[in-house]
Amino acid sequence: MEILNVQHLSKIYGKGENQVNALKDVSFTLEQGEFAAVVGESGSGKSTLLNCIGALDAPASGHICIAGKDLFSMKEEQRTIFRRRNIGFVFQSFQLIAELSVEENIMFPILLDYRKPDQAAVDEILEVLGLKDRRHHLPNQLSGGQQQRAAIGRALITRPKLILADEPTGNLDSKNSQDVVDLLVRASRHYQQTILMITHNNNLTVSADRVLRVSDGVLTDWGGNENEKLS
Repeated sequence: MEILNVQHLSKIYGKGENQVNALKDVSFTLEQGEFAAVVGESGSGKSTLLNCIGALDAPASGHICIAGKDLFSMKEEQRTIFRRRNIGFVFQSFQLIAELSVEENIMFPILLDYRKPDQAAVDEILEVLGLKDRRHHLPNQLSGGQQQRAAIGRALITRPKLILADEPTGNLDSKNSQDVVDLLVRASRHYQQTILMITHNNNLTVSADRVLRVSDGVLTDWGGNENEKLS
C-alpha cells in the first residue's frame, strides 16, 4: 500500500538575485512499512523536503499525498488535524515536555486530540522501547538515548501513517545513535510504520530499505543496500 506520494515538488526562497531553489522537481513514493533514509550535505534541501512533507512548510509547486490525501488541497485547519493524526515527528532535540513523565509525554499527542489513551498500547510501546522502568521519570532524569526513545514512543502512539525523523541521532554518541536507528527499524517492522529519516551519518543508512540522496535540491533514489555509493 502506497503511503507517501511526492510529485514534482519544488520550493523557492527569496526573489531575484537572492532566489534559492531549495527543491527542484522532486518525485518519489514510499510504501507501507518502508524505512527510507535521506542523506545530503548541509544546505542540500533535505530538511526543506522533510518540512514540506510534514506540512510545516508549503511548497512552491507540486503535490504531496499521504494515504491518498493531498496535503495542500486541504484548508489549514483540516491540514493541522490531519497532520496531528497521520504524521509522527522525531526531532534531533527530543522536544519532550519537561514537566511530564515519560508515559505522559508518550500519551500527549492522544490527549492533544481530546481522545483517551489506550493504556495497553502505551504499555506495549514502553515495552518495545525498553522504557517500562522509566515510565514515571521526568526527561531530565533520563539519558540522551532514553529521551530519544521516549520521543519515538510519542511519534508511534497515534499509529500515524508516516513518521518523519529529522536527524534523530544528531545529539547522541555512536552507540546510542545505532540503538535509536535499530529502534526505528523495529518500529517499522513491528507496527508496519512508514519512516522517512534524515541523517548526515552515512553509516546509519545501512539499516534502511532505501537511501535517497538530496544534492542542490535534486533528489536521487539510490535504492536499497547501495550505501557504498555514498562513501
